[in-house]
Amino acid sequence: MKRTAGNNLKLVQVGAAVFSIGLSVPSDAQSIADDVMAMISGGTTHLALRYRLETVEQDNLLRDATASTLRTRLSFQSATANRFSLALEADSIMSVGSDSYDSFALDRQRGNYSVIADPVGTEINIAALQYALEEGSSLSVGRQRLNHATQRFLGSVGWRQNEQTMDALSYHRSAGSLNVDYSYIWNVNRIFGGSKPSAQASDLDSNSHALNISTAKDWGTVSAFLYALDFDNARGASSISYGGSYTGKVSGLNLFASYARQSDYGDNPISYDADYFVVEGSGKVGNLSLLLGYENLGSDAGNVSFSTPLATLHKFQGFADSFLNTPANGIEDIYLSASSSLNALNLSTSLHRYNASEGGQHYGNEWDVVAGYKINAHINVEAKVALYSSKDFGVDTDKFWLSVNMAF
Repeated sequence: MKRTAGNNLKLVQVGAAVFSIGLSVPSDAQSIADDVMAMISGGTTHLALRYRLETVEQDNLLRDATASTLRTRLSFQSATANRFSLALEADSIMSVGSDSYDSFALDRQRGNYSVIADPVGTEINIAALQYALEEGSSLSVGRQRLNHATQRFLGSVGWRQNEQTMDALSYHRSAGSLNVDYSYIWNVNRIFGGSKPSAQASDLDSNSHALNISTAKDWGTVSAFLYALDFDNARGASSISYGGSYTGKVSGLNLFASYARQSDYGDNPISYDADYFVVEGSGKVGNLSLLLGYENLGSDAGNVSFSTPLATLHKFQGFADSFLNTPANGIEDIYLSASSSLNALNLSTSLHRYNASEGGQHYGNEWDVVAGYKINAHINVEAKVALYSSKDFGVDTDKFWLSVNMAF
């Protein structure tokens, strides 16, 4: 993917700042060379392959889509020398047979088929220099995979073949029951980057801050978070969100609750305020795990709604991905899921009911079913179905996936 000179300059500047912290780094060239060799020779390399067949049928004029793709991922984590280490990862996504789908790439499929956001291409997924501070804390600079908490506000979109990663400076601290994660993000490498130009922005030029602080007690874990997102080339998505969450257990019932307030930020041309909250309760009945939840992304008088542009959105509001962009009237999602396992087989099903947060519209309902089977320590297979029945939003959508994952 194409990167701007400004982003590269920022990477060099921040990298130099991190190196300046390492005052203990030997000054003679031979010692430095020895450390580099030790980092490389003591490192570990991993290969991961993911084949996926995905189909989409929608009740509109678009042709049914089929994508057969293979992602090959090569990862390297160096050993640590003088508190420094290096993480590298490269991804290559290629078509295997059928490519009759719209990946947002500007080619003959664009606008003719339903969307499957898996463009083909090769890129550096991770390239980060890490520096260990005192015990339990570290700095990392470069291209990174960032996943905060449930990934509702910040995630890597690991479901898609091409992940979302961040060019960032990150600080992590884990001391006793306290965890701190902070990142300054200057570029977002979105899932749309590939070998061809895309109709979607493949990068977001960012001046953003992400902070999550949590502490665990006997009665549960509480967290506070702040996400100040400012995008030069997506000003309408610039926002500041702050709030907190609770995770705990009461009489065998697992509880999760979170609240956030969001307002316009940076150069967003629209002034607005909106609320977010979610409540979940889960427990086990024999070998069956049940979860009941309610999530609400609010709206400011039907003009602008609460949004989470850096989230792993596929995890939320159903696998059909009908609500990747929050409707202007907001959305409330009432959902019930059940899951169970039998030896190496895992099964789950979920039912969603979607309504407008304002205005009283019933958007639609959705069934999701997932079956996963672990063949051995290196190979697993997963099949997934999403059936969205539209009422007042979108169109009827059926999606199917078959994935084979291999890791070595």
